[in-house]
Amino acid sequence: MLLIAAIVAAVLWLPTGWGIAVVSAATVVEVAEVGFWVWLSRRRAVVVGAETLPGSRGVVVVACRPVGQVRVEGELWNARCEEGADAGEEIVVERLGPDLVLLVSRAEATPN
Repeated sequence: MLLIAAIVAAVLWLPTGWGIAVVSAATVVEVAEVGFWVWLSRRRAVVVGAETLPGSRGVVVVACRPVGQVRVEGELWNARCEEGADAGEEIVVERLGPDLVLLVSRAEATPN
């Protein structure tokens, strides 16, 4: 935005020498600002997606004997629980299996 204002000012109001200086300064400021925002956006790791689910707790919606459905972080997922879990039981996500099926275990059976 600053660069556009500098170009307009250089074309309409400023003499040639001052116009070049103002546009150059505005360009430096814009490049520095873009660099700052890129740096700021890359400081933290991404915390979204199915890869972040291991360790999360959820609730069984459709009994897992061994395949069923669970609700984890507000979303419904297909899940596989080898030890079995009934609807309403709390589970812990162990890992993400093939085809986005969560491999889970009952929360009571996991060591704290």
